Amino acid sequence: MEAFFSKEIQAGLDQARVTSLKKASRLRVTVGNDVYPVLRLWKSGFSMEADAPSLRGLVDLYDGSLHLMQCLIITNYAQEGERRYEFKRATVVAEGPAVDFEVEETAPKALIEDARGAIADR
Repeated sequence: MEAFFSKEIQAGLDQARVTSLKKASRLRVTVGNDVYPVLRLWKSGFSMEADAPSLRGLVDLYDGSLHLMQCLIITNYAQEGERRYEFKRATVVAEGPAVDFEVEETAPKALIEDARGAIADR
């Protein structure tokens, strides 16, 4: 069964849904010095509030203070009280510098000094 609501009631329902998504999400997008809250994130894009600016180009996506990825946004459109953005490219931020050699799984992770002052591989 489908329910049909008036435009005012549908707008109120959409606003309530957006408000609950804002409270639950720590995601944000930065463009230069501007920061915008993100409501939802999926494999090929993300959404913000309907009154969010019409962004295009390169943006950085954060979860709190953790830099998740750098994204190239190519399309945006408004739907169901949200503005949706699609990625052309989303590059995950690496935790460390790139290496140009193979790291063996059995390689020592650190050197630990014991009580005698001797160094042991761990």
